[in-house]
Amino acid sequence: MTQIHRRRFLAQTRDAGLGIAAGWTILNNAASARAAPAADKIVLGLIGAGGRGRNLTMDFVARGDVHFACVADADGNRQAAVCAALAEKQGGTAPRGTQEYRELLEDKSIDGVIVATPDHWHALATIHACQAGKDVYVEKPPSHNAWEGRKMVEAARKYNRVVQVGTQNRSAEYNIAARKYLADGKLGKVHFARIYNQKGWNNFPMQPDSEPPATFDWDRWNGPAPEAKYNATYHRNWHHFWRYSSGDIINDGIHQIDLARFVLGVDYPKSVYSTGARYEPGAAESPDTQVAVYDFDDMTVTFELTLYTPHILKISPIIRQAPDKYPYWPQCATRIEIYGSDGLMCLGRHGGGWQVFGRPGLQEGVVKDQQKGLFPDPEHKENFLQCIRSRERPNADIEEGHISVLWAHYATMSYRLGGQKLVIDRQTEKVVGNEDAMKMFKREYRKPYVIEEQI
Repeated sequence: MTQIHRRRFLAQTRDAGLGIAAGWTILNNAASARAAPAADKIVLGLIGAGGRGRNLTMDFVARGDVHFACVADADGNRQAAVCAALAEKQGGTAPRGTQEYRELLEDKSIDGVIVATPDHWHALATIHACQAGKDVYVEKPPSHNAWEGRKMVEAARKYNRVVQVGTQNRSAEYNIAARKYLADGKLGKVHFARIYNQKGWNNFPMQPDSEPPATFDWDRWNGPAPEAKYNATYHRNWHHFWRYSSGDIINDGIHQIDLARFVLGVDYPKSVYSTGARYEPGAAESPDTQVAVYDFDDMTVTFELTLYTPHILKISPIIRQAPDKYPYWPQCATRIEIYGSDGLMCLGRHGGGWQVFGRPGLQEGVVKDQQKGLFPDPEHKENFLQCIRSRERPNADIEEGHISVLWAHYATMSYRLGGQKLVIDRQTEKVVGNEDAMKMFKREYRKPYVIEEQI
């Protein structure tokens, strides 16, 4: 960690009261504005009506202080289904449906948009929304590549927009408390941490090209990615193709990376190295086994991924919503382990809580400290809406989300280069002295789906 960043980190956390930290907004009631009059409601639009997009809209509209005016998706059937579901929640008032999200952005009544498309569309839709004067809730990961992530930050600042990334853990009291625990020195010296992302996710065969479904605009969905004929494998398994994403480090692992970075108080690594492979045969390009090593001035952090381990489980909804239940840490798929001279902190995302273990007894562990919390999705949505009203920076501001996803981008570059160690320029965010890595720093955008140099 740089000394400048450490001082800022300590200043933000040491004076924070329980559950409240400078720079973060945590409300006692995450549903504080309910059944608002129509004139007081925040009007939103949805870009990307898939599973996550639909869930977000249903949660937002259920609050009572949000109204949806438009839904955009390249799949006509999917956006029509979400429009119909919203109509039931909005007293029969259905949002307008469109396959062209620029039509949504032209609607002057809309205050903000949710971007829940596949990863390769996040940056372009967010930048266009900022240019149109809309605030944005963009799902993780915020970007497909390092260059466009910085452009998202530039757009948010230039157009004075609230851009919240869907990394909910920054809105959880227990995570703010964990950050303060480290800043107060209660874990002692910390020089090593491990981030895990383990689950079962099988490889798949490549299907032949075919005609797209009748109501599906394949060219629009493919967007800035290279020209290609419709292929159901691309459409349904896009997470594992470089043209659309970077595998599970950027899909699911970004939650743990962002949480670890938040609690540890670190920003850009000095260097990054990643190795691994896709051992199970199939069409996927991204690895099913991966290790990344991030070096800092006084700390080393690792990221470890396995996708052939279904016996390693994500934190269950029962634990997420329980005030006193913790994961079984050895088989917790998304745990973070922080090694201090005075204890080991095991930290779980999405309501998993944290426990600090001291020197064990003969047969059992010794828990020194602990704090539980609930899944902070409601608090994260509340924070976004409050920031629309106040114009303050949100808990998961786009710049923080960008720095976090850079960790995944750097690891992907190293992995794709056969495990080359990448040296990072912390001022420019670029890779030093490696032309091959810099070829992956920015994609070649397919016209007309281009992010301009000047946003």
